Amino acid sequence: MREEKSYIVMDNYEQNIIINALNEMRTRLKSEERPTDAVDELILKTANAKRKSFRIVERSEYEAR
Repeated sequence: MREEKSYIVMDNYEQNIIINALNEMRTRLKSEERPTDAVDELILKTANAKRKSFRIVERSEYEAR
């Protein structure tokens, strides 16, 4: 069975917000003496995500038809 992947478009600021939120969750889990494996993996995936530059072209409603 093939694993389904999802992609998220975000800038550096948004990426840092996600990493900080995950780190806060990790800290909370550690203080509760709960496992942090899943959150650790997400932090690494987010921090090491491939970067791809692209241009967004906005079209008017008329042009989109």
